[in-house]
Amino acid sequence: MNSSRRAFLAAAAAPAIFCQSKSNPLQGSTIGHGAFRYRVDLAWSQADPSKFPVRDCHEMIQAADGRLFLLTNHKQNNILIYETQGKLLDSWTLGFGGAHGLSWHREANGKEFLYITDTGAGRVVKTTLAGEIVLELPHPLKTGAYTERDVYSPTETAVSPNGDIYVADGYGSQWILRFDRTGRYLSKFGGRSTQPVNKGKFMQAHGVAIDIRGPEPLVLCTARIRNEFVWFNLEGVHQRTVYLPGAYISRPVIAGRHLYSGVCFGVFPDDYRMWQNRGFVTILDDQDRVVSNPGGHEPHYKNGRLQLMYQEQPVFKNCHDVCVDTQGNLYVAQWNSGQVYPYKLHREG
Repeated sequence: MNSSRRAFLAAAAAPAIFCQSKSNPLQGSTIGHGAFRYRVDLAWSQADPSKFPVRDCHEMIQAADGRLFLLTNHKQNNILIYETQGKLLDSWTLGFGGAHGLSWHREANGKEFLYITDTGAGRVVKTTLAGEIVLELPHPLKTGAYTERDVYSPTETAVSPNGDIYVADGYGSQWILRFDRTGRYLSKFGGRSTQPVNKGKFMQAHGVAIDIRGPEPLVLCTARIRNEFVWFNLEGVHQRTVYLPGAYISRPVIAGRHLYSGVCFGVFPDDYRMWQNRGFVTILDDQDRVVSNPGGHEPHYKNGRLQLMYQEQPVFKNCHDVCVDTQGNLYVAQWNSGQVYPYKLHREG
């Protein structure tokens, strides 16, 4: 990045604390439960919205050097790059109007890459951290995986330890598509079903991650409409499913021994339909038990069964992703929430 670009960004990234954040009584409040309690920072981002506008803040990751990469679907700036204190460091764009999924992977040689999905154009690309496209996966129609009747609208990717790439077609035909590291199509699993008896199938396979907490890596997916996390082995054989009543979860994020997810839509205690502006964050331990719901009611189990979860405090509207930094702080990116930048939750517990 040249010196003029650095100077421009330094000026553009001057602190901009919004009145709505200052006056919001939830600013500085503590949310969460048990060992996972957080101080709310609604004004974390110092980006100037007049110079770096966002539409939906879809997903965030942290690179090896500590920088935070935020994916937005604003064509002017698909990627905003932050330091952890909220200063904007850089930005770039691919011109994607449907930028939706952002995953980070460090290869065996130490090189880092981003995987970005565009739901509208049906594209999945691998880029450098500077935004250079180095690989684009083929459309499943070209590989024989889909017919012309099948809709393709990929929402997210995950990369396994052996380099295989898993693509969740969460807004399309509900398959998890598997490619090798060169982009060669290998197989698919999942498919559409609204019925919970059809284990290993989906209604909105919104997110995907690789879960490396056990003896062997597993592919972890969200079935958002069914409030489920679903695990498969790397070949696509169903292993187990966990039901989170009331939580329309977005993507799974593994950090340490815990599983985090933004709850994009929620319910009311007496109305189990899917409602917007009812979001919160949910955190599970490595035994698949919910241990904290920042912004939501404290998780409760009765006779071993998780009871209905729903929003308690209106900190969030529609949580689309959670990024966990190396200090255990959370950054929550939101969809359809007034074009707000991510909120930071400072770890306290």
